[in-house]
Amino acid sequence: MAAIRPELEAVTEQIIRRSERTRRDYLDRLEHARHDGPVRRELSCTNLAHAFAAAPAGDKDALKGLQRPDVAIVSAYNDMLSAHQPLERFPALIKQAVRDAGATAQFAGGVPAMCDGITQGQPGMELSLFSRDVIAMATAVALSHNTFDAGLCLGVCDKIVPGLLIGALHFGHLPFVFVPAGPMPSGIPNEEKARVRQQYAAGEVGRDALLESEARSYHSPGTCTFYGTANSNQMLMEVMGLHMPGAAFVNPNTPLRDALTVSAAQRVVDLVDGGDAYTPVGRVVDERAIVNAVVGLLATGGSTNHTMHLVAIAAAAGIRLTWDDFDALSRVVPLLARVYPSGSADVNQFHDAGGMGFVVRELLDAGLLHEDVLTVAGSGGLRRYAEAPVLADGRAFWAPAVAESADDSVLRPASEPFSADGGLRVLDGNLGRAVIKVSAVAEEHRVVEAPARVFDDQAQVLEAFRAGQLDGDLVAVVRFQGPRANGMPELHKLTPELGVLQKRGYKVALVTDGRMSGASGKVPAAIHVTPECVSGGALAKVRDGDVVRVDAGNGRLDALVDEGEWAAREPATAPVAAQHGMGRELFAALRGVASGAEDGARTFAMGEEEADG
Repeated sequence: MAAIRPELEAVTEQIIRRSERTRRDYLDRLEHARHDGPVRRELSCTNLAHAFAAAPAGDKDALKGLQRPDVAIVSAYNDMLSAHQPLERFPALIKQAVRDAGATAQFAGGVPAMCDGITQGQPGMELSLFSRDVIAMATAVALSHNTFDAGLCLGVCDKIVPGLLIGALHFGHLPFVFVPAGPMPSGIPNEEKARVRQQYAAGEVGRDALLESEARSYHSPGTCTFYGTANSNQMLMEVMGLHMPGAAFVNPNTPLRDALTVSAAQRVVDLVDGGDAYTPVGRVVDERAIVNAVVGLLATGGSTNHTMHLVAIAAAAGIRLTWDDFDALSRVVPLLARVYPSGSADVNQFHDAGGMGFVVRELLDAGLLHEDVLTVAGSGGLRRYAEAPVLADGRAFWAPAVAESADDSVLRPASEPFSADGGLRVLDGNLGRAVIKVSAVAEEHRVVEAPARVFDDQAQVLEAFRAGQLDGDLVAVVRFQGPRANGMPELHKLTPELGVLQKRGYKVALVTDGRMSGASGKVPAAIHVTPECVSGGALAKVRDGDVVRVDAGNGRLDALVDEGEWAAREPATAPVAAQHGMGRELFAALRGVASGAEDGARTFAMGEEEADG
């Protein structure tokens, strides 16, 4: 076992000290729930009969006998979204695998799964971020019958996996294994897709050409193959020890994918309370696992959305994670992967080059991951995740990950990284705090000082671009886009247009209290600015023509305005937002209680202390 880097140890110790009370309270609640349930043995006959009324005869006998474990299946299946369509086949595989392991499995409930790729720039995107906490609540509803000994969470995409995990952590006394579906096979090269998008934004090709390009990219069942939030989720489940090792990026509807699903189903039976391998999810997700997650995110150039999701996941386990932790770790964690948009390769090429097993081994050997952690894979700690699955006789087995990358333009060892740091920075200044991802941003674009153009939504930016009003150096300020304002929609639709301006030779940056895509790219974007404008954030003071400086190198975000004038300036009034239509009115309560971006943009309390305060 390699010695842990002192910088990693220092951040971990800070998190432990900061979280001492809330983590202790969480673990106390976990133990209390463990001793209280499941309550099948105490259910009235009427209650119990309801619980197994629809079960097949053999399962019904097992459930009636109260001696065998019962596993909950919670799934994000729907057949509209490519990432989740393969999950249709999983329950039947799981139920039989669990029977073979001497237990039963029941489909406990489904959770909603929406696609940010479909809702980009549409009113439905204003539901997207809060769908995470809705999914957590739906997971709780699925598990609320209190008849289960363990759970399997089936999901892939942006808010789905964080929501499932937050929900599972509120049943932290139970073991859970997360079961992915895998990425679709590769379509057209990502560089070609980006080129056509920019051509369309510049008016060089029409809608037909753009649609054909997109359809050749997103073309079959499976997750989108770029490295956005969905695939970052799968990386996180590996490095946190919640998948079967190497499960993240195996394509759907293949024999190995099915074998991994069967293996996960049988493994969760081994983890139930009462046996030697009891592994509750609330103890798997501890301070060291959270640090490992941040390290994995940084080392692979993962999604900026996880600067919120990981904070919320940690909070669900009583752990206080801050943006300063991300920043400190980013300074010592090397970038080992270049996957689109940080490179031209997709996740299939990343997987073929060595994938997660290679990354985990390299980080472990460099002292940049905690090895002595609890995982669903059992003994061996995180070292088990330095292995790759192989198929033999229809079953999944594991072998050591490849010793060398098969493609060093995609994946490199820790001794020869793409960069010495993880490419994520926290910015601070008179505009507030923000995060910026620079792993895909060229050095010459990492500092932008230019006049501001201020907008209240992304549609205004696009209109100004089409009218030719944005030619020249600029910082596009898009305000009133935070969680409480309108649910914090992604502003990914701006990426091609801002990229066109950058390609024309202008200095361009985006500053917003909203989100960019998890696939933030070549244009520097200071995002998640907090406090958000409707909560008194200084971004609401910026006016057209103010010079704004975005400095990723020095971690600064400032309006270069005379201090006296700045202090006296009144913030702009929020525009009247359309909070009706597309179900937005149903989310008013969530908008009203949402925390700031740096606190995870969450709608649930961390514990009794926070709920009272």
